[in-house]
Amino acid sequence: MKSLVSLIIIGFFFLGKSYHKEYYENGTVKEQGWISDNGSKTGYWKFYFNNMKKEKEGHFKYNLKTGYWYYFRPDGSKEKEGHFKKGKKNNWWLFYDTKGKVKHKCQLKDGTKNGYCLKYKNEKLKSAEKYSKGKKVGEWFDFRSFKRDNNLSDLK
Repeated sequence: MKSLVSLIIIGFFFLGKSYHKEYYENGTVKEQGWISDNGSKTGYWKFYFNNMKKEKEGHFKYNLKTGYWYYFRPDGSKEKEGHFKKGKKNNWWLFYDTKGKVKHKCQLKDGTKNGYCLKYKNEKLKSAEKYSKGKKVGEWFDFRSFKRDNNLSDLK
């Protein structure tokens, strides 16, 4: 009985969705994920470079990126990651150097820098910048002056 209930729940969950795979000419997978009955991307998707390495992965809702996404370079190393809301980058985004270390992280709103950008070198904080609607409004090179001029709770 328990497995019958599970099958019914799974059936309702996938009702109106189909799994989609698209291929490059060389036969490797280009993208894969769920398509809703209205033809829009929904749920979890993965995209690949033609060398079969993952390019990006994350969720869609009504054909718009949503939730947390990961992006990779053609060699497989992580390039960046962060939040989407209704198809636009929002909240904190992390950007990596080619060695996989955080290069900088920034707060974004509707795809534009809005808040703080923290810059790192060899995993050590080197500077901080503050943006308002994409325009730099401040920059600091030491933590003491940054603390003096800013409310640390804004970093959450």
